[in-house]
Amino acid sequence: HFHGRSAREQVKNRRSVSQVGLCSALARASVCGGQAASVTMASPNAPDFVTEETLTGTTIIACEFEDGVIIGADSRTTRGSYVANRVTDKLCQISDQIFCCRSGSAADTQAVADVVKYQLELHSIEVGKKARVQTAANMFKSICYNNREGLSAGIICAGWDEYKGGQVYNIPLGGMIARQPFTIGGSGSGFIYGYCDLNFKEGMTKDEALTFVRTALAMAMARDGSSGGVIRTAMLTEAGVEREVVLGNEVPVFWEG
Repeated sequence: HFHGRSAREQVKNRRSVSQVGLCSALARASVCGGQAASVTMASPNAPDFVTEETLTGTTIIACEFEDGVIIGADSRTTRGSYVANRVTDKLCQISDQIFCCRSGSAADTQAVADVVKYQLELHSIEVGKKARVQTAANMFKSICYNNREGLSAGIICAGWDEYKGGQVYNIPLGGMIARQPFTIGGSGSGFIYGYCDLNFKEGMTKDEALTFVRTALAMAMARDGSSGGVIRTAMLTEAGVEREVVLGNEVPVFWEG
């Protein structure tokens, strides 16, 4: 009993210290005119990491190659200027050989991906066979378009099926859908359009496509403050899924002035 009480007291004390530390940090962050203001979630003096929505302010990419598709993303999740998670997995598996890449609001994109995964499982059971990539992409499009006024979700849906092989579908904000040989999205994509346009070619080998995806992501992560962390990739082919991670200290580095 003595040891049980001691352990409980230690946990209670740790919680108290953590709460005091958080309150102190918030108070320090909201100091104005030499005096600490009262900080709440609704306070105008609250720091941006308290009030801002959690975003996967991001760089995502997908491209077709000779045997299927490769998708990739960075791993940084932000709340304003605060990095809420540095190892987020933005590649969501929807079915055996269909994935999506998420950009925009973390909550919105996670909810949409969960709904599509559930609906696609039901569809596969109903038809008695694996779902097509285009079917999954159309489900994303339908949800994003019908809720375009309320959602902040940019989705790339990619995968392999026996009907059309490797496919990449872009569903940007607003719910449009377009099949493209490669597509990029997120806040870091604006920095790499030139690189992608110059270096992409149809019918790339596995190694060429992997280098293309990783280099594009590394360049975006170097320039975009909302992109960073590690590089996650997934290769989707007839054989299945092959996932890889490039750790932060192994990400290619370029001239940064």
